[in-house]
Amino acid sequence: MDDRLIVALDVPNAVQGMELAEKLGEAVGFYKIGLGMLTGGGLALARELKDEHGKRIFLDMKLFDIGATVEAAVRGLARFDLDFLTVHGDPNVVRAAKEGAAGSKTKILGVTVLTSLDRADLDAALIRPGDLHQITVERAARAFEAGADGIICSPREAAAIRALPGSGLIVTPGVRPAGSAQGDQKRIETPAAAIAAGADHIVVGRPVWQAADPAAAARAIQAEVARA
Repeated sequence: MDDRLIVALDVPNAVQGMELAEKLGEAVGFYKIGLGMLTGGGLALARELKDEHGKRIFLDMKLFDIGATVEAAVRGLARFDLDFLTVHGDPNVVRAAKEGAAGSKTKILGVTVLTSLDRADLDAALIRPGDLHQITVERAARAFEAGADGIICSPREAAAIRALPGSGLIVTPGVRPAGSAQGDQKRIETPAAAIAAGADHIVVGRPVWQAADPAAAARAIQAEVARA
């Protein structure tokens, strides 16, 4: 296993998530569980994978609220012994999340700009004008200054963020093996390119769990990562 690969369990419920994890077996040691599974037993699956199967868990909640609420939510979630937990990368949110995670091993990752967004999406959301790449790097810098253990960004910003003073973990979704469908992602790169750019972990979902042989697909990505 190469834990630089995080497989996204983007399936509807914990039963299907465990079935997929069993297919992947020893090929994968790190899983992402997101909002889509939250009401389908996602937290129970996280605990089972971690406690009974020795897997690492990335809970992708992208929390965003007033400081007291974020702090309380993170304090509760940190009891699950998570490895990574995402919040919005706004400095006030990051600081509150770090307070909530105090005393635990859970690392707080700040989301910069979603990999499914481009400049037109930012315009529609009234995000300030400017180059999307530079905005992402600036958000990463501010998240790190606020105490984030790491950030979430597309592979295309990884090199610039790695060059920031005091940068931490870089986790990149928007990763697609060559020949894979782009899906709803807009700023993508291959696994090798993401690692070469400075990513510590890559997140891959559909190209693994939609494959005829998910374990073989995961091993192929890990081989590409190793060569990078």
